[in-house]
Amino acid sequence: MIKNVHGNTVDHLGEAIVAGRYAAGASIPPEPLLGEELGVSRTVVREAVKSLVAKGLLTTGPKVGTRVLASDHWNWFDPDVVIWQSKAGLTREFLRDLQDLRRVVEPAAVRMAAERATAQDIAEIELAYEGMRSAVEEGGDYVAYDLRFHQGLLRACHNRMIVQMSKALSALLRTSFEISTSRKDGPRNSLPMHRAVVDAVVARQPAKAERAILVLIDSAREDIEAVLASRRRLPKLDTPARLLRA
Repeated sequence: MIKNVHGNTVDHLGEAIVAGRYAAGASIPPEPLLGEELGVSRTVVREAVKSLVAKGLLTTGPKVGTRVLASDHWNWFDPDVVIWQSKAGLTREFLRDLQDLRRVVEPAAVRMAAERATAQDIAEIELAYEGMRSAVEEGGDYVAYDLRFHQGLLRACHNRMIVQMSKALSALLRTSFEISTSRKDGPRNSLPMHRAVVDAVVARQPAKAERAILVLIDSAREDIEAVLASRRRLPKLDTPARLLRA
């Protein structure tokens, strides 16, 4: 998606903050200087700053100017913040937090999905699984179908708050899938684990579904640890996912 001037300005400033070019507690340059540096109007800078305040990266106030907030204040459910972090470098702490979050949210959601999923929900999850299988066997965008699979499970729990959270979780989940998919035979080895989750949901077995998703999450954690240990370059989320080859 091509961003407009406002979006590009938000990206530029957001990336600079997340990358540490503006330290926590420091003031960013005043509007005229930023506008000159970026080649945009003061109005564009002002609106970009408002967007970054909403994302928790900046705070503004009389006499103190516009200051950078510590990362604890950032909205880590905002896809832009996750993408900026991926550009700056995915840290071990960030990935640990992501895996912890998955372990808290997904097992509970899948347990509910096994109790509440409709025929349409199951059809959507099955379709996503078939897309994953096809990508492994014939080549294609495995990550997109993997994301669709997990989003389908979260929607199938029919809890409005978790469903709303699933939208925000998408960028976070893609981070995990991109890394685990980059491991040799990672997607092929994960297919039976995904199948076990679907089968338990279809069979209306909540406890079995919960155990199955935990196996899948823990396997992803092992993949991520292996990739980190290998010091291979981690994927960046502002580019399309790597396609699998047949």
